[in-house]
Amino acid sequence: MKCLRPIGVALGCTMLASGAMAQLSITPPAQTPPSAKKEAPKEKTKVHAPAAKRPAPKPAATPTATPTSSPAPTPDDPNVDLVYGAYQRGMYKTAFELAMARAQNNNDAKAMTMLGELYANGLGVKRDYAKADDWYKRASDAGDREAMFALAMMRIAGRGGAVDKDSAVKLLASSAKLGEPKAAYNLALLYLDGQTLPQDLKRSAELLRMAADAGSPEAQYALATFYKEGTGVPKDLEKAARLLQAASLADNVDAEVEYAIALYNGTGTPRNVPAAVALLRKAARQNSPIAQNRLARVLATGAGAPVDKVEALKWHTIAKTAGKGDPDLDDILADMSPEDRAKGEAAARKWIGNNVK
Repeated sequence: MKCLRPIGVALGCTMLASGAMAQLSITPPAQTPPSAKKEAPKEKTKVHAPAAKRPAPKPAATPTATPTSSPAPTPDDPNVDLVYGAYQRGMYKTAFELAMARAQNNNDAKAMTMLGELYANGLGVKRDYAKADDWYKRASDAGDREAMFALAMMRIAGRGGAVDKDSAVKLLASSAKLGEPKAAYNLALLYLDGQTLPQDLKRSAELLRMAADAGSPEAQYALATFYKEGTGVPKDLEKAARLLQAASLADNVDAEVEYAIALYNGTGTPRNVPAAVALLRKAARQNSPIAQNRLARVLATGAGAPVDKVEALKWHTIAKTAGKGDPDLDDILADMSPEDRAKGEAAARKWIGNNVK
């Protein structure tokens, strides 16, 4: 059986007010560092893939204005439930009116956070970052952790006022201390980045663990990378595999690809080639060029699935369109009949037309 090797990843410190999402860049084969560790093949032949690469921090990107998660309602407060319910149904004007009443008459922190979100995103009202900043600050002062996170993102982006990274870091730290996983994750990236804060890989790993334990797929994936490479934590391939599994179950595509390769090779987890191929198929259908390339190799060589060169050419062509070329696959598929090649290319065109924007 051929051996898939782990994908090199570089953690990007992208800070999104719409929620933290790890931006991960795949290291192409040509850029594999000479010192990178290589796995021993299961057999003589290999399916070549990039070797694992130590996470490399990148500067934090400017956050967007749209938070991922809206303020959570207080379970025992039916009035707040009405605000949140209206928001969830897209009745933003109603949510605004109800939240304003709650904020003004009851000093309700969740309602203030809702007003901040509505103003920040122009939902039911004209977008106004200054007003969003004001309501988020009121809610933050009242102890709402989601408002602290949202306000930190605005401070980093310079929305509603001047860029203030020091204030943003303090807000993220307060929010993370109160258990907000998005804040813990973004603060971890700042410690990894080493620009806004002094680089502290151990502290970054601790914060990622907080966010991962709270169920953040992005943090689970990032922490898995730490364990795989021994960054800020002792190297532990079993913990890495468990975290990749958790993130993949939450549909984190990068984690799906990494976990598929771990399953294929039996790295940190019992070897399960059928499960690995099924996960590669899933990630390929989610437009991961790396998964498409790996799946094409499996189908072209029969290394884990029946040979199907038409389907292999389809995924190979799709991956190439996305910039993931593979000269070895070009050679493997060179002997296809004109009829089969036409079928594969037609299938690729159909997929690209329907799925690539």
